[in-house]
Amino acid sequence: MEQPEQRTEGAGPFTTRATWRLPGGGEVVWESRLARRRGVLALRTPTAGGDLHARADEVSVRRLRRLNAVAATAFVIGGALFAAGAAVAQFGSGDATECASIYFVGGLFFNTGGYVSLLQVINAPRHVIGGRALVTRRWRWWSYEPTRVDWLSAFLLFTGTLVFGVNLLNSFLQGLNVHQVNRLIWVPDVVGCVLFLASGHLALVEVCHGRPRLLPRGLGWWIVAVNQLGSVLFMVSALAAYTRPATGSPVNIDIANWGTLVGALCFSVGGVLQIYERP
Repeated sequence: MEQPEQRTEGAGPFTTRATWRLPGGGEVVWESRLARRRGVLALRTPTAGGDLHARADEVSVRRLRRLNAVAATAFVIGGALFAAGAAVAQFGSGDATECASIYFVGGLFFNTGGYVSLLQVINAPRHVIGGRALVTRRWRWWSYEPTRVDWLSAFLLFTGTLVFGVNLLNSFLQGLNVHQVNRLIWVPDVVGCVLFLASGHLALVEVCHGRPRLLPRGLGWWIVAVNQLGSVLFMVSALAAYTRPATGSPVNIDIANWGTLVGALCFSVGGVLQIYERP
């Protein structure tokens, strides 16, 4: 069988958009994020005035809605708890253990949001070149697909939440010296921030199809951009939280707390926006 003419877009080894011609005329356009979050393909036919959309079957639609709702809610709550923990630390209304407890519970919600985001990628309906519908596959709890930009982005995000968990657990330890604080608490914090930034960069590659640009009319772009801003602020916070061996005090505790607070609110806002990015 002759393969249909195909045009792809993306960056490096990643394909984020594919377009192929239909035998009877017209085109089908698959976009990675659009298919994964909304479960649709765009159809351009000679008789249509604009794009039509072919939706995935009801099984995929129900999956996408449930997974999106769980992930979005988890990020809203996790971000709110992180912001609350930073506010407690900044305004001095609680001790270190109370702050660590709030952060830890927030981290559990981030873990949940990260893993469910990965499940969204793994169980998204797939496209078939030459077809005009998305195909539903059996449910899976795990996959290994590093050549897919959406999988790699979600995997790095989930891994980042796990590394943050190490940081949050170690923050309960008492009697640490300066070097132990930096090694057990600060280093995992920075590594988690790097993973979040890498995940956000790949998400921007996906939504922009490899060309950095502003897409103010795209809900997906706003979600990714707001979350990436949160990741940047988390990194600023982590760098400011480094404990200087000479003095035994952080570089700038105010910047560390405010960076965490505002960055966490960015993730909450991103979660609220994500609620509306559904089939």
